[in-house]
Amino acid sequence: MAVACLKLCPPHPKRLGGEMGMSAVLHTWGQNLSQHVHLHCLVPGGALGDDGIWREARSHYLFPVRALSRHFRGNLVSALREAATSGELHRVTRPGDVDDQLNTLMATEWVVYSKDCLEHTDTVVRYLARYTRQIAISNARILAVDDHQVTLRYKDYRDRDRRKQLVLAGEEFVRRFLLHVLPKGLMRVRHYGFLANRCRRRRLAEIRRALAVETTPEADTAANDSEPTYTCRHCGQPTLRVIGTLIPLRPKRSRPPSHREQRYRA
Repeated sequence: MAVACLKLCPPHPKRLGGEMGMSAVLHTWGQNLSQHVHLHCLVPGGALGDDGIWREARSHYLFPVRALSRHFRGNLVSALREAATSGELHRVTRPGDVDDQLNTLMATEWVVYSKDCLEHTDTVVRYLARYTRQIAISNARILAVDDHQVTLRYKDYRDRDRRKQLVLAGEEFVRRFLLHVLPKGLMRVRHYGFLANRCRRRRLAEIRRALAVETTPEADTAANDSEPTYTCRHCGQPTLRVIGTLIPLRPKRSRPPSHREQRYRA
């Protein structure tokens, strides 16, 4: 689905005319653990041309939001129609059901929320990173658990973001939680364009040269991100690398003698 966003900038004098990049994180849950499937996408504001020139966006957005939503809808519906034609949608067995559903989707205006990010980029990245580690709910939002039900805290966005409590039966809580366990092989985080894993290090170096940005060891490590680098607290140089984890060896505690052993010793 996310690849459709990268194809919006073909070589055209009115477009950016280069390769874009994007990091997408799949988010499947709402505050009450309901199934709410959507993507969070972080898109740099420019494109890298074949001539090695970085082309910035001419305004605070890359392309019109309505055009993006319709392009996204058309690509997804087209992919679903091709899958149905080739017999890959095995669960759809009722005749004409695929056409009816896809026609309904095409007649509905899809929502793509797009927002410029000119400041507080670190906050945005941290916000996006939380979805790569956490699944559905954190322990802090679980208020009480007993043998029959679970009480959790959630934010009701439809009621002016008010914080409320939700009581679920134990079986219902487990059912909602398992809705967000991804099938084997489905990746939660994907990178596209010049941020793709196979070309990210080379492409980011080209972008830095185009922007005349001096490359630092920290930037190289961030581009490669295969090995974490830590700054030495004495010399301040990023020369520390994790090569392994040592498990602490705890001394064996001597077992206190039993009553029978104490009696024999006496």
